[in-house]
Amino acid sequence: MRKDKMAAGGVGAGTTYSMGLNLLLLVAMVATNILSLYHLSSSHRLFSSPTSPPLPLSSSDQAPEHLLRQLHTIRATISHLSHLHTHPSDTSSSSPPPPPELLLLSRLSAISSACASHPTLLRQYMNYTPFSPCPSSSSSLAESLLLRGCHPLPRRRCFSLIPTSNPSSLSNTQDPNFLSVRSTLDLSVPQLLRLARISGAAPINLALDVAGGSGSLADALRRASNTTVLTTTLNLGHPFSQTAASRGFVPLHSPLQSRFPVQDGVLDLVRTGHAVNRWIPIPVLEFLVYDVDRVLRPGGLLWIDHFFCKGVDLDPVYRPLVSRLGYRTIKWAVGDKTDAGGVKNREVYLTALLQKPFAA
Repeated sequence: MRKDKMAAGGVGAGTTYSMGLNLLLLVAMVATNILSLYHLSSSHRLFSSPTSPPLPLSSSDQAPEHLLRQLHTIRATISHLSHLHTHPSDTSSSSPPPPPELLLLSRLSAISSACASHPTLLRQYMNYTPFSPCPSSSSSLAESLLLRGCHPLPRRRCFSLIPTSNPSSLSNTQDPNFLSVRSTLDLSVPQLLRLARISGAAPINLALDVAGGSGSLADALRRASNTTVLTTTLNLGHPFSQTAASRGFVPLHSPLQSRFPVQDGVLDLVRTGHAVNRWIPIPVLEFLVYDVDRVLRPGGLLWIDHFFCKGVDLDPVYRPLVSRLGYRTIKWAVGDKTDAGGVKNREVYLTALLQKPFAA
């Protein structure tokens, strides 16, 4: 019974499609005839008499250029519609049909418009065998889609590839980088908490660590002040994510182009790690810092940790980008980047601690 209904629906859809094409053909032919009659009536000197030879046309007697263009367009449309009428299956021959899993998911939930803008990658990502291990190319395809704004990725019905590394050996190890200070570019957790109390930003109960790696800051803040830290990674499958998870933190994947998965005005602290640097385009950085402003509460702190750029770009490019936020500067330290790349490109580090204004 259901198959009969589906078949009847298919016949009905085909009939409607055919009737629509016939109607379009009729309208186009009528329009062509009307324009042709108008053209003939306006060209009264086309034939002087039935017996006399035709007189040459002057420039004023020729059909207007816009009428000729309209006739050409209508005739081309009639030709195309006639082709569709005789070969209706040709409309879908230019591209392969979508994978069944993509069709099924599109009926169940919305798919990001940015995903639909890259149909080849989307079809490759969704072309898999259901209820089986996901293809080995899944990570690279997912990363390619994410970098093009396809976020969140569509769900799939396959088993993800589980990392084989065991990061549990670091779960009880404290990272000394956030416990001591080696230069003016460093900011230890004890210093951070002291500056937060002095500035009125304390207590720091909830924080976001952008490109937080293995969760070292989250671990240090939890031990020092019982702070809950959301740790984000910029890349899928980052091995540090497993370490963060083994320490008891939820490693969130948040591409730089995406909005932070956090409500407005709820965080006490946002830190940006080393992965946020000059290689990120300026417009992306601008959207990033204003999303930081969105999630910070009034009086909250933005900690820019070891951001690096070319020394000549710091004041004309990056300082104005930060200054436009209107935050109060608690710490601003600049130092040379002394590794091989830093020396070659004359790069510098910037570490800054900035405070969002309190509500008036």
